[in-house]
Amino acid sequence: MATGHTDPQRRERIIGATLDLIAEEGITGVSHRKVAVRAGVPLGSMTYHFSGMDELIREAFTRFADHIVAVFDAHLAAPADRDQARQAVTDLVHALSEGSRRDLVLTQELYVLAARRPVYRELTREWMARSRTHLEKHFDPDTARQLDALIEGLTLHRALDDEPQDRALTLEAITRITTTDT
Repeated sequence: MATGHTDPQRRERIIGATLDLIAEEGITGVSHRKVAVRAGVPLGSMTYHFSGMDELIREAFTRFADHIVAVFDAHLAAPADRDQARQAVTDLVHALSEGSRRDLVLTQELYVLAARRPVYRELTREWMARSRTHLEKHFDPDTARQLDALIEGLTLHRALDDEPQDRALTLEAITRITTTDT
């Protein structure tokens, strides 16, 4: 394995290992030693690449937020009209809730940190603003804000329910929020 400066992927492996550990053991289960072992790097690499655990965890969650925003982009970039956008949001909710358990757990871990620590609250606010930017391509800002909250709630409920609601009910909820009286 390459060492030091000749291993450009080392930092990325450390971040990925950190996210994996958070998903498996929670924030309290993460340590420099565990991350180094998981990433397959010398323990000294931890302090070479990150000033401390807090910087590493912030960077890891920033990378995770980027990933989720990319999922939003993948679903919401193509719709040409409001009906297609509603279908795309439905697809997004189902993709998020039926997808990676890792992503679901990481989302909840980040929310817990954000509830306790302002720096993570700011990170989640930035993430939500970026997600809403994608929604605002199809809906007004107030509707996008409400829809973003609905996406979060439906995703969590669908992921944790023994009998999650079907696509028709998801689409109905999205349609109710995105239909304005004229």
